[in-house]
Amino acid sequence: MPVLIKLLSQWRIFDSPGKHKIHQGYTPSMGGVCIVMGAAFAQLIGLPFSEWAHLKYFYITIAMMFITGLRDDILSLSPRQKLIGQLLPIVILVIFGDTVLWSFYGFIWDDVVFNEMIAWSVTIFTIVILTNAYNLIDGLDGLAGTVGIIALTCFGVWFYLVGDYPVALIALSFAGSLAAFMYFNWEPSRIFMGDTGALVFGLLLSFLTIRFMETNYHLADGHPMRFASTVGTAVMIIIIPIFDTLRVIILRLRKLQSPFHADKNHLHHQFLRLGFSHGKTVLVIAAIQLLFVTIALALRNVTDKVTVSVVIAGCIAINYSIKMMQRRYERKGGKSLIAEK
Repeated sequence: MPVLIKLLSQWRIFDSPGKHKIHQGYTPSMGGVCIVMGAAFAQLIGLPFSEWAHLKYFYITIAMMFITGLRDDILSLSPRQKLIGQLLPIVILVIFGDTVLWSFYGFIWDDVVFNEMIAWSVTIFTIVILTNAYNLIDGLDGLAGTVGIIALTCFGVWFYLVGDYPVALIALSFAGSLAAFMYFNWEPSRIFMGDTGALVFGLLLSFLTIRFMETNYHLADGHPMRFASTVGTAVMIIIIPIFDTLRVIILRLRKLQSPFHADKNHLHHQFLRLGFSHGKTVLVIAAIQLLFVTIALALRNVTDKVTVSVVIAGCIAINYSIKMMQRRYERKGGKSLIAEK
């Protein structure tokens, strides 16, 4: 990582400050190069070749998404170009990699199974949303890395306990690589992961979420690691990108703006308006994610209808609490740590 930082600085490949960005200086990006290399090295050591062959379409899509992110970090692709670049690897993962959402998993109807075209369409749409939702939270030193470490560790441990060791190794090796990256990405950051990392991790979390839902739903009823709530548990593990993205979309639609309109209304912006430092903001958001994971464990024998209701109520309560705290903070003359314009 220090070598990459030095090279990027010499080549003047920076993430420059902008209207909707928090950082003020020119910081090297593309930290995802070293993160992916670290995880790949661990998997080369730990995974037999037969597993690489079995998961070949997953690795092909990760490589393609990595290239898309790399091109965006170097050439700054337009949103449309970036979306087109994401679609091909996602379609390959869904159609050839058999990463598919085949039903509602007990959330609405138990006996409904999607036909192939509907399943593919729903899955592609879901992966696009989750991938870009993770990319959107990469706006603060250490935030995307911390959220990723928590989610990947949860998935990794669970897959290990149910006996899916290759997927467990993939999740935990990426979590370990992210942990090393955090040494360089914590405030004040010396390098960002960039889209090279964010798009890869968004795709990875999408893959693990779908794999978790498929595996958990089909475990035997008496299995000690089975969650009665498949959808609700998956949502709780990756709650931060889902909550943050849905929240800003709703706010933009209320203002009659495009859902894709960039602004400073993300969850981390709200804590910065309360005077929180970057590091404190990351820790608070990490605590929220861990709280939802704890709730998922406590409600492991409860159905989706209850857990999803708890998720919705919890997100509404958090959003309301932040607004109340901001009003009190402003009345006391508190100063925001972000520029509003």
